Amino acid sequence: MSGLEDLYREIILDHYRTPRNRGELETPPATRAEGFNPLCGDEIVVYVDVDDAGTISDVKIGGQGCSISQSSASMMSAAIKGKSVTEARDLVRAFKQMMSIHESGLDGELDEIDIEADLGDLEALRGVVKFPVRIKCATLSWNTLVQALEEAAG
Repeated sequence: MSGLEDLYREIILDHYRTPRNRGELETPPATRAEGFNPLCGDEIVVYVDVDDAGTISDVKIGGQGCSISQSSASMMSAAIKGKSVTEARDLVRAFKQMMSIHESGLDGELDEIDIEADLGDLEALRGVVKFPVRIKCATLSWNTLVQALEEAAG
């Protein structure tokens, strides 16, 4: 298992060092939402441009914070770009399900949880559930994305 943990650590560090989709989009047409974790000071800004067909045509992220929050935002942006709003919402649900395993008392049973979506690189954040205080870091960008999608649907 150590080799897998090392791989996951490298994926997280790669997204932290070279974040994907970093920057800003003009608002409007893009929707801008901000998220803040007062416990640790992490800040996330999510810009989402949804086209007339309901597809996320572009996404940009900004903000500052720990490696977990920034890596999660980078991975999220790469995962949702080009997806429909419905697919993005499904991915949010799957990611939050993965992150809530600890809270539901299922420690050590991670493989038994049925997460329907293919999470790709996001699987690297699975180990965060071992550190409950860091779950909020990992989910901050996702909660901010939900805000942005709700405002875009407006």
